Amino acid sequence: MSAQSGIVASGWGHSYMSIFQLNLEIPAFCIPYRWWEDEATTLLWAFDIQEIGRVVRFGLFRDENFLRTTLCHRNVDTIKTFLIALSEPDEHQFIENLSHIQRVEEILRRSGISPFQAIPWSWLPPQSSPTLDAWAVATAIEAESHFHFKQVAFEELVRAALGYNAIFVEWFLQQHAAFYIILLDYLRAYPEDIALYAEVEKHLRSRSPFAHRALVQCLLTVRPGENREISAPRGAGFEFIAGPIQALFKDQPGRLAVTFKMLSVLTIRFRRQYVHAPTMDWKTPFDTSIPFLDDYLESTSPTDLASSMRGLDEQNFAELTRQILIAEGSVVGQLKIQWRELSVSVWECCAALPDLIPYIQECAQYLFTTRDYHSFTAITKGLDTYNILKTRPGNTSTTPGNMITLEPLISLMKPSQNFAAYRQHYQKFPGIPFLIPHIRDYKANGESVLQPVFQYLQSIH
Repeated sequence: MSAQSGIVASGWGHSYMSIFQLNLEIPAFCIPYRWWEDEATTLLWAFDIQEIGRVVRFGLFRDENFLRTTLCHRNVDTIKTFLIALSEPDEHQFIENLSHIQRVEEILRRSGISPFQAIPWSWLPPQSSPTLDAWAVATAIEAESHFHFKQVAFEELVRAALGYNAIFVEWFLQQHAAFYIILLDYLRAYPEDIALYAEVEKHLRSRSPFAHRALVQCLLTVRPGENREISAPRGAGFEFIAGPIQALFKDQPGRLAVTFKMLSVLTIRFRRQYVHAPTMDWKTPFDTSIPFLDDYLESTSPTDLASSMRGLDEQNFAELTRQILIAEGSVVGQLKIQWRELSVSVWECCAALPDLIPYIQECAQYLFTTRDYHSFTAITKGLDTYNILKTRPGNTSTTPGNMITLEPLISLMKPSQNFAAYRQHYQKFPGIPFLIPHIRDYKANGESVLQPVFQYLQSIH
């Protein structure tokens, strides 16, 4: 059963036309030259196993055996070295006993995404009853649709957005086609519930476009000519995620290694925003901007990165006056948002690209030395979040090359007593402030405690 086929199923004397076609759920993407395929081939023949791993993970080739064939043609010792780099020390003896082809298969397995699991649609129409609530039914349908979206790997959505086969995405559409068939059969058997599902349709308009499309098609089929109030869905259902992905690949030749790094970070963001979120936003375009990663990629050294961050912070804090700080005006709100976004972005980058950690730590060290506590504390918060989430139970260390080594600077960021250690340090060495503890201190102890901050702000105006 294919999401592109004309007939999706037959039974009970009926045949059902497919209401989902993948090419119609993805916005049109016409590009004369798939530059990334040539660049991905070049990366496969290079010697950076991290970059090769990203090529494998996203698999942007029309020939699905191309990765295997190319790696099999590489030098035996090179493939062995690659696999050792992907393994733990206690696995090295296991690697010694593998053939060349088996090592290639191990590289593909370890670098690829988790295998596809065909989890079928499980929501069924509740038993007909006068007490059924349309909002509750719509919420249950939305939850089922969101559950199935969670099963779709981000890498597969990238493949689908660029026009490649994507079995996860095909299956997702097939399950919504199954929902359509199940509900259509139900409404034919219980026409007294058609009015209820007409109300459910209204609640689904702002929710899953796929579930909504299936329900609308059911209503159009069971009550033709009586659907003036129905809001028929328009546009590609995957526009919110596929559109921003496609934009990353437009007119970007020569940047595939950078694009893969961006996609790796966006994989972490995707999980946080859609997989681990209690509710699903099907409308707002997926945010693919990663200013911190952009700044890192454009920097020549950790000190260069820190200097550019400090320059931007000086500009932003130049807009902060004594009056705005006390009143907690919009500038304060923007600086708080920027601080949080930076800390989250640092965590995303560390989680996706752990080899960046030493560079980021050195940048943080320089920010501390130059007294930019705003960006320093945001970065250390991001590093600390990564460290906490990376540490396994019973193991207090991380991979040696990726250890967080900013002690005793991180000790200044202990939140006890409203960051008392940081505030004491700031009294002696004022600079660009970490605003949150200063504002709390002011609310508890009056305006006088902000004097070091006011003096610093005066010096940059």
